[in-house]
Amino acid sequence: MVLQVNSKPKITRNTENGVLTVTISAESHAAAIGPVVSPAPQAEKPLLVMIDPGHGGKDPGAIGNEGTYEKHVVLHIAKRLQTLLSQQHGIHAVLTRQDDVFIPLYHRVSLAHQHAADLFISIHADGFTNDLVSGASVFALSEHGAGSAMARYLSQSENSVDVLYDDDFKTDDQYLKETLFDLDQHETIHRSLDFGRHLAANISKVHHMHSPHPEQAGFAVLKSPRIPSVLVETSFITNKQEEKLLGEPVFQEKMAHALAEGINSYFINEKKNNLLS
Repeated sequence: MVLQVNSKPKITRNTENGVLTVTISAESHAAAIGPVVSPAPQAEKPLLVMIDPGHGGKDPGAIGNEGTYEKHVVLHIAKRLQTLLSQQHGIHAVLTRQDDVFIPLYHRVSLAHQHAADLFISIHADGFTNDLVSGASVFALSEHGAGSAMARYLSQSENSVDVLYDDDFKTDDQYLKETLFDLDQHETIHRSLDFGRHLAANISKVHHMHSPHPEQAGFAVLKSPRIPSVLVETSFITNKQEEKLLGEPVFQEKMAHALAEGINSYFINEKKNNLLS
């Protein structure tokens, strides 16, 4: 819901009796006579992307017919993406893993929250029983996945959702907690799909797509209620031709470049629409 007012609004919130009330009133234009003091400009929060190289350690991911491990390939692409974001776009990026180590799925999401990431991108190389299937895919969270994400967050502790909100919105009312979470999660899915479209548009310039549009699924690493998150299947490692491509530094560079361009174009669009804090 968007409200437009003719002057600077004063916003007060109240969650008494489990009811969220937001009051918006116009501030008075009257001002005391005196020197006008301009507030010091606030430093803009640097953009941060959490890059998640899929699998790792005891979890090799998909394995190609020639023995190529998904966990190794995606780490190479992730590290190159991190460098490109920093050098070409001035965007800070952090990897969930820098080496061949195993990290539980939900811990990867937690790392994104700990770093206050603006975006989360998990990089994979798909596997399938039919070795003729090929192409890249981009996934956002499904509505069903959103429901299970809510259940998990709410079951962790009675205050698990409160940590997501400002003091004005903290409440002991379970129904209100679920409502706030649901609103956040659905908005995040909407933004994740938009992020996915930016990525798909750039990936399609360097590699054909298995699906031209972002798909939706219940991947655990996409279940952040606040951070737009996508999972990218760079190609099918079980396809002979694509397994060979995945092992080539030139292809890894092209894919990393496409992901970097997609991330940057998404941020530019978000800024234009005043959606970045």
